Amino acid sequence: MKTTLPTTTSPCVRNCCLDNNNICIGCFRSLDEILEWHRASEARRKQILANAKARQENKSIPFTNDS
Repeated sequence: MKTTLPTTTSPCVRNCCLDNNNICIGCFRSLDEILEWHRASEARRKQILANAKARQENKSIPFTNDS
């Protein structure tokens, strides 16, 4: 039986920093989703991406540069 590897690529933008809810401010994945990514099925990866997109669209605190 041939195993098909997931083809969905990681949404990581190399801006890894977790907020107080353990959500990455770069890709909007949760810490658990980031850790799960390498072993996740294609269907699960798509679900993770949908979750991250929803978080990004619903973010409540805009970025401000106080420098």
